[in-house]
Amino acid sequence: MTPSAGPDAAFWRGKRVLLTGHTGFKGAWLALWLQRLGAQVTGLALAPATQPSLFELAGIAQGLDHHVADLRDAAAVARVVQAARPEIVLHLAAQALVRESYREPVSTWASNVMGTVHVLDALRRHPGTRVAVCVTTDKVYRNHEWHHPYRESDELGGHDPYSASKAACELAIASYRDAFLSEQGLALASARAGNVIGGGDWAADRLLPDAVRAWQRGDTVQIRRPEATRPWQHVIEPLAGYLCLAQALWQDATLAGAWNFGPLAHERATVRQVVDLARAAWGGGAVDYASQTQGPHEAGSLALDTSKAQARLALQPRWDLEQSVLRTLRWYRAQHEGADARELCLRDLEAWEARG
Repeated sequence: MTPSAGPDAAFWRGKRVLLTGHTGFKGAWLALWLQRLGAQVTGLALAPATQPSLFELAGIAQGLDHHVADLRDAAAVARVVQAARPEIVLHLAAQALVRESYREPVSTWASNVMGTVHVLDALRRHPGTRVAVCVTTDKVYRNHEWHHPYRESDELGGHDPYSASKAACELAIASYRDAFLSEQGLALASARAGNVIGGGDWAADRLLPDAVRAWQRGDTVQIRRPEATRPWQHVIEPLAGYLCLAQALWQDATLAGAWNFGPLAHERATVRQVVDLARAAWGGGAVDYASQTQGPHEAGSLALDTSKAQARLALQPRWDLEQSVLRTLRWYRAQHEGADARELCLRDLEAWEARG
């Protein structure tokens, strides 16, 4: 197989980067990687939402200009953008949980849609940024429970408030690109990534964090929809996609648009398959699979067509599902036994880079 593309340290060294959502799970991993690559990072986010948090355990704030602010506050966003003068913006901040969006739909829409609009409008009012990548989700597509994977050109939609708000983000992104930002010389793209796993995620209602919490206590993990399929991938994989996309946009603004990032089609798996892999990696663990669908509506089948990223960005996943689950469970076990979270992340990043 042709080696997969990866982030270029020579490109990122010294680049001024604004990263939103750096206190979250994916954002903390990305902030650490950008620091490793030598970028000058400004972070904009709410305080960490979980306890513990990867942001705090890995000392992410030590290597960047850390700002706590709410994306729903347009003036606060504009102040940070103006002060940071970013060359590249990576927008990850969001209310990212489906079940939370049922409990708090208004704040989900406000954070995800207007938060994104506030970032884009700040870039409109303070020209100078050359590249922006806004992260949405694999759930932006109107889900017809098809077996075939969704392509970037497929219809947008969303049943739950989270998915629908992210689909609306896609419309806002396209509008700002077409109406304002392309004329300013800013190449703007959206990134739609599949379900991510990896060490350091302690959010509620996420499969592997829920399983690890239960097994560490000696409890049984309750699984809601064991036969639901998702495009699972290790967190490093989509982050590599965002970084490689930003590099490509810097060179070729015509690549602006929507991009899918996820595993190869044959790698999508059911919740049950992922849990079985996790139990094997953990060395056991009790599981209770629900006999009936429980809770609010969630999609039963979801897969992404990533052929565009494979062809135009030379991106191929480096870790398959089994490797991704194994590394995730090893991370949690090692951290629980006292290993340093930052070193565990750096070790995974080094291992991923070595596979190139």
